[in-house]
Amino acid sequence: MAKKHSDANPAPAAVEVIRRRESDGEAVGETAYLRIRSDIIFGRLTPGQKLPLDRMKDAYNASVSTLRETLNRLSSESLIKAEGARGFEVMPTSPENLRQIASMRQLLECHALKESFEAGDMEWEGRVVAAHHKLAQMEKRMATGDRSDAETWKRYDWEFHHALISACGSQVLLDTHAIIYDRYLRYQMIAAVYRGKAATSEHRTLMESALTRDWRTAQKTLTTHVQDCVEQMVRGGLIG
Repeated sequence: MAKKHSDANPAPAAVEVIRRRESDGEAVGETAYLRIRSDIIFGRLTPGQKLPLDRMKDAYNASVSTLRETLNRLSSESLIKAEGARGFEVMPTSPENLRQIASMRQLLECHALKESFEAGDMEWEGRVVAAHHKLAQMEKRMATGDRSDAETWKRYDWEFHHALISACGSQVLLDTHAIIYDRYLRYQMIAAVYRGKAATSEHRTLMESALTRDWRTAQKTLTTHVQDCVEQMVRGGLIG
């Protein structure tokens, strides 16, 4: 990565648990933000889809004013396109935009891999191995043809890549990477891309490289991992 639209988990980078607020209105706004964000990233709200506030009120249990504020917030993250009096729509997709996002992910993640591999301790190794185990088990299911839980699969994918860079020592880097990763993930979910054994092998190489602190091999593997995925999406006409 499936859950119902009404109770879907937030996207990977939106793991910031809804904090307790002083007013119910703020809690409703944060809940609506996380749900709409998740629905965009996991493709339940499709690129270019119009988002009429009156129709969204019941679906997200929020007022028009709360929804307008939420959609403007998502517009600042380039997930929503605000068109003034014409309202809001889900941000369209394009091969050029995908390539730009992928390039930024690669830049941030390659740097974070080096920093993390050099600073990581035994606890970090444990996080990497545990995250890889979960992902590998899900990939085995996928290899048998069971594609019924794509969201869980991609959540485990996120957890593994995040574990690899989690010892980089920079929260700013981690937060920025998470935002870019979510925008990249949206393309993966829309395209329903699955690279099978190639991606599974790359994940194993990344895990083994972490344990030997071989950040150069990890960077090279990640570059292939991202670029081959992008090419599959673009050449296959999966992104319009």
